[in-house]
Amino acid sequence: MRKLESFPSQNSSKAALASGEDITVVPQGMTMTTQQAADFLGISRPTLVRLLEAGEIPFEQPGRHRRVRLEDLIAYQSTSRAERRDALRELRRASLDASIQVGNPDDVRRRSELDAE
Repeated sequence: MRKLESFPSQNSSKAALASGEDITVVPQGMTMTTQQAADFLGISRPTLVRLLEAGEIPFEQPGRHRRVRLEDLIAYQSTSRAERRDALRELRRASLDASIQVGNPDDVRRRSELDAE
């Protein structure tokens, strides 16, 4: 028997649809082949295999072939996006700091806006 808690509430699903968001319904614990997982992440299969072997993404290997859970892919994707966003923010800060040192007054304002994020 499935746990009702594992499904999003009907109201949140309706709200997401009403706002134009996409909704995908998949079985809990759904697994994918390495090729399907690579396609989902938009990377090559060899790159995915390197991530799996490095322990970046958990996987199962019931026989000869690796299987990856969709929820693990989504978690990796979310973490990866957050790390890229943080790295980009740091690059922007460093760029603005360098620009401020040469005396560009507009960049002082941009830096204070960036610090407020």
